Amino acid sequence: MRGKRLALAMMLACAASVAPFSPLHAQAAPAETLKIDKARIDAALKAMIADERAVGTSALIWQDGREVYFGSAGMADREAKRPMRRDTIAQIYSMTKPVTGVALMQLWEQGKFRLDDPLSEYLPEYADMRVYAGKDAAGQPLYVPAERPITVRDILRHTAGFVYGAGPTPAHDAYVAADPLALTIPLSEASKRLAAVPLLYQPGTQWEYSIAVDVQAALVEKLSGQPFADYVREHIFLPLKMTETAWRQPDARLPRFAAMNVMKEGKLVQQDAAAARKLNFEDHALTPGGFGLASTLDDYQRFARMLLNRGELDGVRILKSSTVKLMATDQLDPAITKRAWLPGKGAVGFGFDFAVRKSPPQIPAENRGAVGEFFWDGAASTLFWVDPANRLTAVFFVQKMPYDGTLHRDFRAAVYGPDYKGPAGD
Repeated sequence: MRGKRLALAMMLACAASVAPFSPLHAQAAPAETLKIDKARIDAALKAMIADERAVGTSALIWQDGREVYFGSAGMADREAKRPMRRDTIAQIYSMTKPVTGVALMQLWEQGKFRLDDPLSEYLPEYADMRVYAGKDAAGQPLYVPAERPITVRDILRHTAGFVYGAGPTPAHDAYVAADPLALTIPLSEASKRLAAVPLLYQPGTQWEYSIAVDVQAALVEKLSGQPFADYVREHIFLPLKMTETAWRQPDARLPRFAAMNVMKEGKLVQQDAAAARKLNFEDHALTPGGFGLASTLDDYQRFARMLLNRGELDGVRILKSSTVKLMATDQLDPAITKRAWLPGKGAVGFGFDFAVRKSPPQIPAENRGAVGEFFWDGAASTLFWVDPANRLTAVFFVQKMPYDGTLHRDFRAAVYGPDYKGPAGD
């Protein structure tokens, strides 16, 4: 049990048809024409291996409706001497979250809920939430009633107040004791366990990365009447021909899985192959909304291209264009000033399960990117983004824990050039 909890802690540390590639937002054209420099990206991937920050890396970029880059470096499995390839399967952890958000917003399009409905209207366990309010003179925890209900919008933008793992407060202790992400329980039980844990703050007042996307998955199950994995497979993966993306992979794909590498005492140590892959090969009861998918570059790129195409790919519509625009629009009121580590990702806000770039890079150390892009990453240092201004999508794979943002910085600099600023913000 301790091993499973440790593994989970590591995971968490971290309409009408429209013309393809039309920008999601009305914005200025890029300040400069972006041309992909294959040699520069190749060199960046190889440097990550050479300086021992990664064991294996790969990337796939589309621009203007065509593939403009694929490259890889290093090993998918160093012990087996198996190189990183295009068909390598990687654990994408929190890159699962945007998939869950798309699933829930499909149901929103069907009128199954309103964004500002109380969550308890659909999941009654969230009706009477308590909020941690510090400790009294005797050192005992204080709890107060929530001043307003958690809304569906809150769980889409991480403002519900939920805890996400161990931490310094009694609310964190209660979360650990409840173990809402135990792999042996279904989503309905996970939701009920979470609802018994006090909130960290009043709903809608802070941004704090959380278990909220797993609550989104429980809501998909409740509203659709289908098991979450079945719903996603039927309504997202099969229509997009994402044939190799799943929470539970068939045993025949085991030889293509990348091994996980963990930084210990300054060196990357490969995890035992069985332990690194068992999340996707055991018959667990839990199908998390926030992590658990394994995928290939090409499969996840199809998901990204659908988003760039405003909800459609190859004649198949997954979302309305207006829904994709809504998800990729900053949803954080300026009054929400406490935003945990989100500012560390640059001049960004947060939409529905995506970070959203609002301004050009402010300092040289900030990740390169264009205003209007939306993106997310994973605990094993994977990354993807959608850049409407440059009509571009990028997917980057690596299997390294803990999360290493320097890999993203260097990959983005190789894609855009180290001095790229792109279009001006609002």
